Amino acid sequence: MHTPDPTALPQQDDLPATAIDAAAAHLRDILAIALEHGPGQQALVVYDERTALARALAEGYRRNLPDARFVDFDSATPDAVLAAFRAMAAQDLVVLVQSTNFRLDGFRIRVELFKLGLKVIEHVHLSRMPGPQSAHYIEALAYDPAYFRGTGRALKARIDAAPHARVLGGGETLHFSSPLEPAKLNVGDYSEMHNVGGQFPIGEVFTEALDLEAVHGRVQVHVFGDTSYRSNRPDIPVTLIIERGRVVGTENATPAFQQVLDNITADEGEVWVRELGFGMNRAFTRERRVDDIGTYERMCGIHLSLGAKHGVYPKPGFKRKDARYHIDVFAVTDAVYLGDERVYADGRWICNS
Repeated sequence: MHTPDPTALPQQDDLPATAIDAAAAHLRDILAIALEHGPGQQALVVYDERTALARALAEGYRRNLPDARFVDFDSATPDAVLAAFRAMAAQDLVVLVQSTNFRLDGFRIRVELFKLGLKVIEHVHLSRMPGPQSAHYIEALAYDPAYFRGTGRALKARIDAAPHARVLGGGETLHFSSPLEPAKLNVGDYSEMHNVGGQFPIGEVFTEALDLEAVHGRVQVHVFGDTSYRSNRPDIPVTLIIERGRVVGTENATPAFQQVLDNITADEGEVWVRELGFGMNRAFTRERRVDDIGTYERMCGIHLSLGAKHGVYPKPGFKRKDARYHIDVFAVTDAVYLGDERVYADGRWICNS
């Protein structure tokens, strides 16, 4: 048996029935449309009951997967969990419902499951999203394939063709004065991907500048991932001053934000700006947030990464072993231009497929 994580929040009262009903409805669409899980395939749900959100999701899966095997992580031995994984066949489905992040010594769960050819749905760090945030999380699970796939592909087409890009917000402009890397999609369409599934909620298209030193200007940050991997929202947005792809100055930096910069500088020598992320999930906005930074990353708007780490796009001079940081920061965004075309206005993406 596993010892529950002592940092997890104590059990909360269960979510209202309407929230559980909504979760079940959204999960039904994820299973049928995004994962294409059919009646001929087996399913395994590994879950815990430490939080109301975890219990709600587990119940949602019980309603949609009546023939699945359910394993309570806290009541099973590591060997039993591993045996359950290895009893699955390629194209079967494994669902992980985690109030924190399940650990099995030497077994990187999602990576190893993908190696087995399994489909994976991962819900992680649910304890960071109590109370009203649980409702935001459930809303973010809604899967609209016409929006995610249509708008996602439209953004990718424009990103891949753009000679340059600009992000405008709060009176500041950040310039990407080079073409961008071929965009990657996280929109619930796995037809052209080796692995099927990943962390949910979804909704993101991401890239970075082909020439990292072509990134320059100023950008306001309204939320950043702090040293505890939580969403940190300063009272006044922090302004980053960027030259040749590096942060060279700040305005209104809080102690917590300065700590992030100091950590990166101490280990990497300078603070690079790498990822240019186009978040698409309309359940998350500048005002409607969740504390888990990896979940909030899907927020409908622009996010950037600070630090040299971005393994998706290898660049000359960046050694994987030396790149330690990939810290998400969220830009105050009023407009986004890809080339001369405006693709973001009034808090939403406006490009058509």
